[in-house]
Amino acid sequence: MNANPHRLPLSTQAQPAKADRSYRLRPQGASRILSSGFEAHTEVGPGQVLLRMGAASLNYRDLLTLQEPASEGKSLVPLSDGAGIVEAVGAGVSHWKPGDRVSPNFFPEWTGGRFSATYLGRALGGGQTDGILRERLVIEASALVAVPEHLSLAEAATLPCAGLTAWHALFERGRIKAGDTVLVQGTGGVALFGLQLASAAGARVIVTSSSDEKLARARALGAWHTINYRHTPDWDRVTLDLTDGRGVDHILELGGPDTYDRSINAIAPGGQIAQIGVLTGFASQPNILPLQFKNASINGICVGSVEQFERLNRFMAEKQLHPVIDQGFAFEQVPEAYERLRSAAHFGKLVIEF
Repeated sequence: MNANPHRLPLSTQAQPAKADRSYRLRPQGASRILSSGFEAHTEVGPGQVLLRMGAASLNYRDLLTLQEPASEGKSLVPLSDGAGIVEAVGAGVSHWKPGDRVSPNFFPEWTGGRFSATYLGRALGGGQTDGILRERLVIEASALVAVPEHLSLAEAATLPCAGLTAWHALFERGRIKAGDTVLVQGTGGVALFGLQLASAAGARVIVTSSSDEKLARARALGAWHTINYRHTPDWDRVTLDLTDGRGVDHILELGGPDTYDRSINAIAPGGQIAQIGVLTGFASQPNILPLQFKNASINGICVGSVEQFERLNRFMAEKQLHPVIDQGFAFEQVPEAYERLRSAAHFGKLVIEF
C-alpha cells in the first residue's frame, strides 16, 4: 500500500541510445500519470535553435494540465517555463549563436502585435503542444528571448509565464506609473512578480494572503500594506480605507469567483482589474455594473508576446530585480516539485534544475 496516497504516480522507461531525459504526462484511464523517460534527438531545421535546457519552473496551470482528462491517448511533455543554452542553430538563424542564454516564450508564435486565438492551442506544455521538461529542446528562433545577464538560468526560468503575465497586466495594458496603488491577491508567482515590478516602478502595493508569515515576507519585499483575508474577509473595505475611499488603480485578480465582487468594490474610478487567475474556480459571474459608474475596466490577461518579454527583461536588468524562488529540485525530483506546488505552501517559484 502507498504510504502517501497523494503522491504523484511516476512511471519510468529504459534509456535508448542517442536520447535525452524527459518527462511526459501519459494517459492512464481517464487521467494522466507523470512518466520519466527519454526523447530521441531531434534535428535542427531552418529557422530553428537547439537548446540544452538548464532549468524549468512550475505554474498553477501545470496542476490543471495534469488533472485534465487525457485526450485521444496522447502523451504530453509538460511545463512552459524554462531557460537554457543554445547548442546549435539551423540555416538562416543569425540572431542566436551557441553559448547564448535564452528562454522560450510561453506562446512561441506570438512574437508581437495583437493576440490571436490560434496561439492558445500551441502554447508550450498545454493540451496540444509539448513543453520544455526535457534536456534538449528544438524551437523556432523567433520564440526566444535573451536571459538578463544578472540572472541565473534558474531565476530566468521563472519569468515566461508568471513574470510576463504580471508585466503585461501592469505595464503593457495597465500603463502603471509612480504613485499608483496596486492590490495583488496572494503570494504565488504572478502576485510576487506584481509586487516586485510595481514597487520598482514606484507604485504602492497592497498584498492579501491568509498567512501572516507570508505577509511578513511580502512586506520585506516592499509591500506598502498587507491584509490577512482570513482574519479580515472584507479586505475591499480595508483597501478603501487605506486609499481614503478612492480605491486602488490596479488589481491583479487572481482568485476568481470568491474574490471578484470585492475587487470591483475596491477598484478606483478609472482603475483597471487584470483578469488572470482561477484559483477558486471558473464560474465567476460578478456584478460588473459598478464598473460603468467608475469608468473602470477589466483587462483579460493571458501571458504575453516575445516583444513584451524582451521589455520585461530589460526592466528586470535595469532595476536589478531577482525573482523569488521558494525551492529548487533536481531533475529526478519532479514529482516532489509537483507535490510542493499542490500543497500551496510555497512562497514564490518552484524551480527544477537539470
